[in-house]
Amino acid sequence: MIDVLSEAFFVPDSERDAIARAAQAALEFEHRDGDLTILIDTPERIRELNRTFRKVDRVTDVLTFPAWEGETSLAADGYLGDIMICYERAKEQALEYGHSLVRELSFLAVHGVLHLLGYDHMTEADEQVMRTKQTAILDRMGVTR
Repeated sequence: MIDVLSEAFFVPDSERDAIARAAQAALEFEHRDGDLTILIDTPERIRELNRTFRKVDRVTDVLTFPAWEGETSLAADGYLGDIMICYERAKEQALEYGHSLVRELSFLAVHGVLHLLGYDHMTEADEQVMRTKQTAILDRMGVTR
């Protein structure tokens, strides 16, 4: 199950649905299943968590909190973890990149799911793998720039 939540402010159902569809599409693309929660939150909360968990004192667009540790990318109960998306940052990036907010939210959901599945972008090669997968997933969904 994919839960999309926002406790801080109203997020239209159409945007919540797009986020859930993108997360599901990423799981299907990777031939994986599992449960996860996506929380849409404020810049202040995202910055606080980024500072606490990553020691980076700034707002970011997406944070992930995998439920797994070590080499496995699936917790015993099938729960993959949590994704936090900064709604305000997503709106800014949609304007900056010249595409819709739904496209940006979908991208961030896909990006977050890939992180929960163990992908990262710490090296150029890893970043290219993630970029290729993100593009393929969004293209398959028909969510383009």
